[in-house]
Amino acid sequence: MKTLTNLFDRFDRLDTSINRWLVAYSILLLRIGMGIIFLGFGILKFFPGISPIESLATRTTTVLTLGVFSGHSAMDFVAALECVIGICFVSGRFLRVGVWLMAAQMIGAMSPLLIYPGELFPGPLHAPTLAAQYIIKDIILVAAGMVIASTWTGARIVAEPQSLRSTLQTRIPGVYGVKRLARKVAAV
Repeated sequence: MKTLTNLFDRFDRLDTSINRWLVAYSILLLRIGMGIIFLGFGILKFFPGISPIESLATRTTTVLTLGVFSGHSAMDFVAALECVIGICFVSGRFLRVGVWLMAAQMIGAMSPLLIYPGELFPGPLHAPTLAAQYIIKDIILVAAGMVIASTWTGARIVAEPQSLRSTLQTRIPGVYGVKRLARKVAAV
């Protein structure tokens, strides 16, 4: 039994060390990772026929810009926007601008769900098409963007190490506060 306890204590120390590392580097890695994703997908959009969402993105951009951008110029606009966002995120420069541009881009990227629902959720069960799934995953990007935006004014994750054993049966305050978050949103 002592060997099992010793093994658990060693794992607990490893877990705490990993947590400290995550606190120190996770937002930086999230920002750089998102920047690489935006830059990579943006670059793809400069080349006709490569992006799997090209037709939908072109039609949506044409609708949202009231025809100012159409055809390949619509894709060039989206591509340039995504590349600028990616550069802001990767470099950490003009991050506030990058997050605001990302917010606008996400509104545009998710708008086909409202503009073309019949195309994205066809059939009797309204299962999402691959394009719809591609769009729905942007919810994660929005949440990640919110985390990055929270750092504008110096917000940081703070390490308050607790042993694994002490947290197994407890809920961490503020992490599981969905009801509290709903009340805050409703109050606004």
